[in-house]
Amino acid sequence: MTEMTISKVLSANDVGETGGHQAGLLIPKRPELLDFFPTLDAGIKNPRVHLLFDDDSGKEWEFAFIYYNNRFFGGTRNEYRLTRMTRYMREAALTSGDAVILRRAPSGSYSISYRRHHDLSTTVREPGRPVLRLGDRWTIIDL
Repeated sequence: MTEMTISKVLSANDVGETGGHQAGLLIPKRPELLDFFPTLDAGIKNPRVHLLFDDDSGKEWEFAFIYYNNRFFGGTRNEYRLTRMTRYMREAALTSGDAVILRRAPSGSYSISYRRHHDLSTTVREPGRPVLRLGDRWTIIDL
């Protein structure tokens, strides 16, 4: 497993500003993004895995990576999400326009950090690391 970093500029829906009950991220069905997460068994309804992320202070956060695939089981949804992020986003006081940065180390451990919207250039970028821009919200660093 290689090190990988992905980032997302947060929308109002991501951080719960639209009145949603749970903050979280919609993960596009792009192999470049899905490779960041463990593979989920699409043969079972709504498979999920709980992942531990360390923040910059060393605090551990548990998020859930879920494939809501109930469309194939009589429902309507067919999307990947990273959920259970409400407390993290509130404690960090994240708002739309800020970016979350998710890292997966070669050891398989995960970490999370953020950058405020006023500190962002057009992409969250680390010097000397290639960036693949996926639309206007998601980026992958470390190709």
